[in-house]
Amino acid sequence: MNGNRKKQLEQLLEEVGIKDKVDLTLVHQALIHPSYVYEGGAAAGEHNQRLEFLGDAVVGLVIGQFLFEKYPHKTEGELTKMRAAVVCEPALARAAQQLNLGQYLLLGRGEEMMGGAKRPSNLADCFEAFAGALYLTVGLDFVRNLILRVLHHDIIQAAQGNYGDFKTQLQEYIQRAPESRVSYQILAETGPDHDKLFLAAVYCNDEEMARGQGRTKKEAEQQAARLALLKLGVLQ
Repeated sequence: MNGNRKKQLEQLLEEVGIKDKVDLTLVHQALIHPSYVYEGGAAAGEHNQRLEFLGDAVVGLVIGQFLFEKYPHKTEGELTKMRAAVVCEPALARAAQQLNLGQYLLLGRGEEMMGGAKRPSNLADCFEAFAGALYLTVGLDFVRNLILRVLHHDIIQAAQGNYGDFKTQLQEYIQRAPESRVSYQILAETGPDHDKLFLAAVYCNDEEMARGQGRTKKEAEQQAARLALLKLGVLQ
């Protein structure tokens, strides 16, 4: 990690609001995509997948505890759905975008050329890795506050019953008018077989409503449905 990279990470931590002494080596690792290491070899350092593993557990714990305490009348089944809706790739990717993590993510040249810094899967992974790094260096209390802050909107949506099954919600909303029907179409797929990215469009009576992207066709359709619901004012 050279001096320029150190300054970049210090700037990131300042933006996030961390004033305590932080292990910059861990933060640096949290923002190294595997493709960067694969192309650069051992000199590129260690990628973020181990920290991602830890961060996944940290985020799950924080959200699970918050939902348990905040909504004492919710059943176990409801809490499970709520947690799944909050601790999901789209929500975590949006959290990473709030923190501008993509700006600091180191990628291999091929991944970078394919827009990897904006890819939801990469952003979600680096958010979890970043949470893991902060947990190890500044502790759970700070990480808890950060996670709850950036996922606040998704928590509210889940509490209102928006569990992420946007296709069902859109179907139910559109079919209030019996003559209306919803359909989906995969418009494009890009990337290698092990890391496909799909583009889907959702239609109401053959009129396009919105488009969404995802690592699977189902995920792309869900994102298209979510954006359609936002346009309709069903979601906020």
